[in-house]
Amino acid sequence: MSTLRKIYVETLGCQMNEADSELMLGLLAREGFAPTSDPESADLLILNTCQIREQATGKAFSQLGRWAKLKRKRPHMKIAMAGCTAQQAGDSVFKRAPYVDIVMGTQNIHDLPKLVRRAFDDERHVIAVDRQKEKSTFDYFDQVSIPQVRQDNGVSAWVTIIEGCNYFCTYCVVPYTRGRQISRKPESILDEVQRLAEAGYKEVTLLGQTVDAYGHDFNDRRYDLADLFEAVNAIDGIERIRFSTSHPLDLSDRIIQAVADLPKLMEHIHIPMQSGDNDVLHRMRRGHKADEYFTLTDKIHDRITDVSITGDYIVGFPGESNEQFMNSVYSVGRSGLYMANTAVYSARLQTPAAIWETRYEDQAVSDELKQERLQTLNEVVRKQAASQNLAYEGQTVEVLVEGPSRRNPQRLSGRMRNNRMVNFDTDQAPASLVGQLVNVNIVEANDFSLLGKL
Repeated sequence: MSTLRKIYVETLGCQMNEADSELMLGLLAREGFAPTSDPESADLLILNTCQIREQATGKAFSQLGRWAKLKRKRPHMKIAMAGCTAQQAGDSVFKRAPYVDIVMGTQNIHDLPKLVRRAFDDERHVIAVDRQKEKSTFDYFDQVSIPQVRQDNGVSAWVTIIEGCNYFCTYCVVPYTRGRQISRKPESILDEVQRLAEAGYKEVTLLGQTVDAYGHDFNDRRYDLADLFEAVNAIDGIERIRFSTSHPLDLSDRIIQAVADLPKLMEHIHIPMQSGDNDVLHRMRRGHKADEYFTLTDKIHDRITDVSITGDYIVGFPGESNEQFMNSVYSVGRSGLYMANTAVYSARLQTPAAIWETRYEDQAVSDELKQERLQTLNEVVRKQAASQNLAYEGQTVEVLVEGPSRRNPQRLSGRMRNNRMVNFDTDQAPASLVGQLVNVNIVEANDFSLLGKL
């Protein structure tokens, strides 16, 4: 492909998908594609999809439908579906959306250049979802210079360190769409972080579906997430290190102590609980009980000063009673969570919970009741976040400036060490502060953010 073409990538879902999109852009830059923010002018549209909930899948196909209208105006345009929905749906995507040219699975990103060449050579319905369980995307990217085109703010960057999941929770499709846990070699990770530091990045977030399981699959060394933390902490230029998402069963004492001890490691840990009820946790196959989760969060609060713990919850899981739901409500306060991602349960193909809900009517929770419980839980989370934020009024906190505030471009925005969002006013030139660590005096606490002045 000798002529310069334009590519537009839209990413749905998690931080892992964001990192994957950066890889796609980098691979296609080598093929003569330049990113554009205007889908109507693009020669190639890529939708990087999520499959975690039914709503995400519906959103993906709705977006493809909108892109079909663009393709009718510009028939030479090519449309690709990538990510978890593409991995699971496979060639059925072409039946539902025949105008799609390429379907690419989560483990086939390195195949993207040749898939695109085939599509632009007018081959119809190009597909690659043939992930091999013993292989990893890292097998390819560890042997070449990882060619990300970063879509971030130039301050903070994603770095994927482990992919897949071994837990097979009964509601979750990740093991089916992302495969089993495979850790990336530390040498490759540290090389990427070094290059980010040299490019001026101040913060990295180490990513994985079960990031605290990093290194458990190594056969040639004993090396875990705490070891990686120490190595990244030693890289000059990187000021802050974050990580997400942790599983309660893998969050070891060594990892917690590293967060407490290493100066560049931020005081924020995201640990999904999913339910506060033991019977529901058992049916979810989470592998832990509520009291074990509370013991873990108590330990974190005791060892790490000014830590923020965030989590995830599912409401309306098949068979969830009102009493079981109220145990989840109780758990928000008991574990001292600052914030939680909440969602109603939705059935996913291949998962045991989907079978329970469809086969046994008494297992289903009505949509109305799911929404009612979701609103109740969200209000509890909101009140807890607001209460915790009040403690920061009048304090001076360290903030890494990320850029203008979304709601008020006249203000700057950034995060505290413990991941709380701070918007603040300044008399200085805003552009000169982006990427800097600054001290901000907090003058007002809001539900999920803080307002301050430089």
